[in-house]
Amino acid sequence: MPNILLIDDDRDLVALLRDYLSRDGFTVTAVGDGAEGVAEALSGRYAMAVLDVMLPHMNGLEVLRRIRHESTLPVLMLTARGDDADCVAGLELGADDYVAKPCTPRTLAARLRAVLRRTTPAAGERGGGPLSCGALRMWPQERRAQFEGRPLSLTSTEFSLLELLLREAGRPVTKGELSEHALGRPLGKHDRSVDVHVSNVRRKLGTLADGRSRVQTVNRVGYQLIRE
Repeated sequence: MPNILLIDDDRDLVALLRDYLSRDGFTVTAVGDGAEGVAEALSGRYAMAVLDVMLPHMNGLEVLRRIRHESTLPVLMLTARGDDADCVAGLELGADDYVAKPCTPRTLAARLRAVLRRTTPAAGERGGGPLSCGALRMWPQERRAQFEGRPLSLTSTEFSLLELLLREAGRPVTKGELSEHALGRPLGKHDRSVDVHVSNVRRKLGTLADGRSRVQTVNRVGYQLIRE
């Protein structure tokens, strides 16, 4: 059973989520403090973390920043409904996805499973060989990537997004395709998640010799990885 870390100080919500997720096949460990959440997240005992933005003493964005400094552990953020600033800030800091509160346990479980499927793909899924384009190489089965011969640190969502762009290098990929593949859900109206994840990937890949981004925007379509 996947071991999930829940970092949230809302005891009623934690009890509800723990009960539902446990019955749905997850093992849940809950902590209500940001500093303790960081320590637990970096312990190596968890498949994924669910992190509330509103925490006492150390808010969830700072917790996420400290986790990302040392780990690519998948993180799902819980944000206040309609607070786009927190959603975007979390994604920019490396959150894999977010769910707006209040949310149903069923919705949260579905999002957890979507992220975990990307992190641990089934054996033989889409072939086991490496993919490459210019200085970029990826090993999808190992969830491992290199750029210019050095390890490329990517969150699970960034990896899935870049994998699809690499498989389709030289061809535009729609935002809808990227959302389905990298987030495991249809692209929502006014949803900026794909754009923020692409921005993170662009930053990590740098630019071509002529100054262009390696991931180009295709107006009214989506994004395209440039073949080198």
